[in-house]
Amino acid sequence: MKRWKITIEYNGADYAGWQRQDNVPTIQDEIQKAIYKFCQQDIGIVGASRTDAGVHALGQVAHFDLDYGDRDISGYELAKAINAHLRPQPISVIKAQEVVSDYHARFSAHKKLYMYRLINRPSFLTLDRGRAWHFKRKLDIDAMIDAADIFLGEHDFSSFRAAECQAKSPIRTIDTLSFTTLPSGNGTEIQMYIEGQAFLHHMVRNIMGTLTLVGEGKWSKQDVAQALKAKDRAAGGVTAPPDGLYLMHIHY
Repeated sequence: MKRWKITIEYNGADYAGWQRQDNVPTIQDEIQKAIYKFCQQDIGIVGASRTDAGVHALGQVAHFDLDYGDRDISGYELAKAINAHLRPQPISVIKAQEVVSDYHARFSAHKKLYMYRLINRPSFLTLDRGRAWHFKRKLDIDAMIDAADIFLGEHDFSSFRAAECQAKSPIRTIDTLSFTTLPSGNGTEIQMYIEGQAFLHHMVRNIMGTLTLVGEGKWSKQDVAQALKAKDRAAGGVTAPPDGLYLMHIHY
């Protein structure tokens, strides 16, 4: 029996999230079915992050235990075999490696890096439809960047967690929060990068949605600070759609 760590890339637009559910397609379920087709073993995999419906990943991580008998198989061969049964779905195992038996994709993680993509332009999206938040109204990007500093450090993020969030504590720490801007047709793509040990349900999307209120001039930086202090979801801003959220990297 060997424990394997796999790194996964996927477009989550047509899936009900990572976590396996009855009667709906999920990323976890599709990978488990592919593993079964490869080795005829019903193996459960454990993911590092339970991404929501419509959320994408460039660096999701999972682990599973595989008894392949006396046969040797390399990480390259394992990834290739799983991918052969995933095609043509937009899910790909980009790396597989053997790890120690006590490695855990979720509990061994130190930090997670997410990116949120927002494209601010009046013309509709073609190549990036379903892969970014299309925001038509003009945004003051500098005001958004300035207000984002409010979220750095350890806080009670109750105002930015989903009502159905099951986390025992709303206390979370944001280690880094940065922005990159790129030209996009007749507008600008805004990429928000946010890193921390763990995040609450919808936390990143609620932060981005709140910052768009600042960008539109509807909220000030002080309004963001007051919303955080309120510790009440009703005081927070709107929830950004899942289209623009990407799980980028898990640090171990």
